[in-house]
Amino acid sequence: MSQRRKYLKKADAFVVAVQLALETEGFTYRKWGGLQRCKPGDWLVNNDGDVYTVDRETFARTYRPLSPGLFVKTAAVWAEITEADGQIVTKEGVTHYRAGAYLVYNDPEGKDGYAVKADDFERMYEPAP
Repeated sequence: MSQRRKYLKKADAFVVAVQLALETEGFTYRKWGGLQRCKPGDWLVNNDGDVYTVDRETFARTYRPLSPGLFVKTAAVWAEITEADGQIVTKEGVTHYRAGAYLVYNDPEGKDGYAVKADDFERMYEPAP
């Protein structure tokens, strides 16, 4: 792995999101090569056509509203480039990734992680000053 660095989401990289605020047990879906689980209160996110769910606590801690239904991630992330194919356990399930992808963490200690393809990460994030 490369050295983990701090990044910020670019100001124009907003998402459309709706909270699953229904009486439900949630649902499961397949994405990123594994089974994912959306829990009650989690968020259904459309990130420039890439649709997935985000844990409710993570979303509340890392995103801020721009207008109804539009949000921007304001919290910093820490990321490193992978050297080999692999997988990471996330709050939603398991994500498989290819060498060169970024492992991204919502915590400097490497907690609350996920994987992002390199071109997507570099389009959405920039190194923190």
